[in-house]
Amino acid sequence: MQHTIKRSGAAGARTGLVSRLLMMTFLALALLPAVAAGPSGAGAPLRNPRLESMQVEVWPEFDRPAALVILRGALAADTKLPARVNLRIAASSGGPSAMAYSAAAGGNLLNLEHERSDAKDFITLRFTVPERYFHVEFYDPLATGTSERNYTYVWPGDLAVNRMSVVVQEPAAASDFSVLPKLDATATGQDGLRYYSAELGAQEAGKTLPIKVAYKKTDVRTSTEILQPKAQTNAPAASAAVPAAGSSDEVTKGVLVFILAVSLLIGIGMAFLWWRERANTGATRPGGAGACTQCGTPRDPGDRFCSKCGARLKQS
Repeated sequence: MQHTIKRSGAAGARTGLVSRLLMMTFLALALLPAVAAGPSGAGAPLRNPRLESMQVEVWPEFDRPAALVILRGALAADTKLPARVNLRIAASSGGPSAMAYSAAAGGNLLNLEHERSDAKDFITLRFTVPERYFHVEFYDPLATGTSERNYTYVWPGDLAVNRMSVVVQEPAAASDFSVLPKLDATATGQDGLRYYSAELGAQEAGKTLPIKVAYKKTDVRTSTEILQPKAQTNAPAASAAVPAAGSSDEVTKGVLVFILAVSLLIGIGMAFLWWRERANTGATRPGGAGACTQCGTPRDPGDRFCSKCGARLKQS
């Protein structure tokens, strides 16, 4: 009897072990798609479409005491649209300041909705691009407490890129400017600032690209503030510089002429009315007996003497 119980217990243990193994296998198969879709580590790329081009622009201290980072991406021509994109930016940025898309390179930018999830070092942006071109901007902190300024942006390598290019703007009033990787092409933009750029070729997914900027600057103002035209405090008043309608003498003469013309017209009108009244009064009195024979002053019924010259009026 005791032997039978031991065998039954061993068989039960083997059955329980098999059940647990089957359950673990089932869970592993169920989680496999999620594991494949997500990053396996802090630097692992997310599942993304391939980019035909990506231009990374860094503008230190442009309009804020921070580094403005601009990402201009173009999906590969054979990408099926709309396309789902996952892109990480530094958590220190606090999130994007602008996200947009366009139907053509350099076309009108339209607002792009996005979702985000925050982690310790990165903010992951998830968005669906209806067209090939997308645009992301964010501000990253830059220490400006000393004259020695340094900033590093790291492209996280979330997307494979056929043509990677980098453009860095030199701040106004900066000196000893340098950038790595070395950007050989230089040009002065319409804003008067100098830009350094280079084509860096293909960039595979999972490969990071640090962009290091260093310079000296003692002016605490941003480039926008430095380039802004200074107010002309000594400029003459607008009324003195550009007369509104002529000198004061010309205005006075014009007013006087207007008043005289109006007065003359009023006088002529009153004289005409008086003449017409007199003519009508004389016409209503037959034989001309309605007026004084001496001075012609109209008379009223019942008058015996002229109201003007005092002559006796003939009675009809």
